[in-house]
Formats: sequence, structure tokens, C-alpha cells
Amino acid sequence: MSGALTGRVAVVTGASRGIGKGCALELGAAGATVYVTGRSTSEADHPLPGTIGATAHEVDALGGTGVAVALDHRDDDAVEALFVRVLDERGQIDVLVNNAFIVTDELTSGRPFWEVAISNWDDMIDVGTRSAYVASVFAARAMVSAGSGLIANVSSSGAEEYAWQVAYGVGKCALDRITADTAHELAPNNVSVVSLWPGFVRTERIDMGAAAGLLPDTLDLSTSESPRFTGRAVVALATDPGVARFTGRAVSVRDLADEYGFTDVDGRLPAGPLRHRTT
Repeated sequence: MSGALTGRVAVVTGASRGIGKGCALELGAAGATVYVTGRSTSEADHPLPGTIGATAHEVDALGGTGVAVALDHRDDDAVEALFVRVLDERGQIDVLVNNAFIVTDELTSGRPFWEVAISNWDDMIDVGTRSAYVASVFAARAMVSAGSGLIANVSSSGAEEYAWQVAYGVGKCALDRITADTAHELAPNNVSVVSLWPGFVRTERIDMGAAAGLLPDTLDLSTSESPRFTGRAVVALATDPGVARFTGRAVSVRDLADEYGFTDVDGRLPAGPLRHRTT
């Protein structure tokens, strides 16, 4: 869909790597100007590869315009300043992808909730859920004024079934509730809000784990999807005049692939979540 989003402006949170980066790249490939946020500004910032600057450069290379913005999404004032900057520089905000998240040690430890630090709750909810609400507040103000827009919240089937640990599931369930209720209030202003459920995503963390032989035997890479698969779902929604039919809903990326006819970067259709809603 090269050029389909030329002249449109997107903000993608948590876009140094993973699904956020995948969304930024696909929006860029469709011609959008993409503001990519995150805390990683050098490879030394994080044990995994990826920075906001590198993502922005890749957006440029794909035909879009990438703008890297160093940002901690726990800082509400900094988040507000981001949206003020976007409006000052571009005059509009057409798409917001809420992807910012922290993968804590507790998330993948396999330990039950009573054995991990209570601060794990704050990490999951403050960054994984609250930051989506805060960014949506500032984006909605611009979108309501314009009378159009799309907010895509990167969620998970963990909203309905056990996944990883308690705080993770609670955060994703709350995120889907944010989607439903913000969509209800934004509907009269032609702004759509959709929760996206990826399947098993082959992120940088997964790739490094596979290379080191550290992945559990239960993880089947043949069923995985690239981070850009979710990005293709975002682009499909952003270019669909009838996107309002999905507003307020949680939809699997695989179901959207079936609906819109896109595939992953390797031409495959990944398996999607173990459980997912049909369109």
C-alpha cells in the first residue's frame, strides 16, 4: 500500500524495537510521517538491539518520514509535550499506536504473583496500560477537532485467557476496556479505537533467545509472525473508510489479515493467537 498514507501523521509509542517498530515501519512504507517514541537512544541503553533513531531511519528508507522522540511514557508532561510538538510541526495527528510496554524480569520468570515484587504491578499497569490512556487523551483532543482519526492499542489474547502472569493479564484486560469505552465516547467525532491482538511475535528478544538456544520447547517458531504483521493491520485500518465497524472491539491481527487480504513479510499467514475473535 505504498503511498496510501502520504500526508498523514502517526505517533507510535515504544517503537525502538518489536511490535512498535513493526508498526512504525509499515506506516512509513505507506508514506506516513511517523513520530517514534521510546527510551532507547543508543545500543548501550538496552540489552536488545534497537533504538528510536534506527527505527526513524528505517522509516525514511521505506519512503516515509521518521521522527525520533526520546520519551519516558511515565512522564505525563513529556507525553503532552510530544503531542504539542507534533501539532506544531505537522498540524495534525491521524493515527496513534499505543504500544509502549516494559518486559520485566517477573514477566517471564514463571513465578506466581505472590512471589514477585509488588512493583511489577506498577510496571505492567503504569506503562502497559496507563500510558495508553494518557497518550489517547492528548491524541483524542486533536482528532476530535479534526473530526477523524484512528487509535490502535496493542493488546493481547491475555485479556481473556491466562498469559505470562497476573498483572500482565489485568493490564491487557483493562486496555481492551479502554478501547471499548474511549471508542464509545469518540464515535460521534468519527474517531475509531481498536485493540489489536497479535499472535506469537518473533521479536528481537525471541530471535536472540532462539539463537542462544534459550527458548522453551513449547514455543514453535513456525507459527510465529513478524512485528510488521501487526503494522500491516494498522495500515489496513488507517486506510479503510469503513474502519468504524471495528471501533471499540478487540480483533486478532490474523483475523484482520483475512479481512483485508494482507500477509506477513514472508508471504505467510501466521497462526494468530490461540484463541481469537472472528470478524
